[in-house]
Amino acid sequence: MLPYNCGIAIDEGWNEMTAEVKIEDIVVGDGKAAARGALITAHYRGWLEDGTEFDSSHKRGEPFRCVLSNNKVIQGWILGLHGMQVGGTRKLWVPAALAYGERQVGLIPPHSNLIFEIELLEVLTRD
Repeated sequence: MLPYNCGIAIDEGWNEMTAEVKIEDIVVGDGKAAARGALITAHYRGWLEDGTEFDSSHKRGEPFRCVLSNNKVIQGWILGLHGMQVGGTRKLWVPAALAYGERQVGLIPPHSNLIFEIELLEVLTRD
């Protein structure tokens, strides 16, 4: 389990070997829905399973913008944000296989399952 003060708890049934993203909607939005290929703007925080925060757009003071595509973000975000609506806040439990796998990236060790809390601020699509 993660330390209480980080506001995250791992579901006891979550298998770290799974290749699925676990999703919990904290707040359901009512705006445009995210989809593969969309340009999104979001605030987020990311933790390792031990509660170590490895990244936060809040701490940088500006939201994160990215295209939901394979060469722009981890697969866990593409799968976990699909269908999420602007105005919503979602928690994602992303297995290592859908994050960085065997690679170390910054503070994230190899084979790390990741936890994110994401607030979706904007979705832009070509339609």
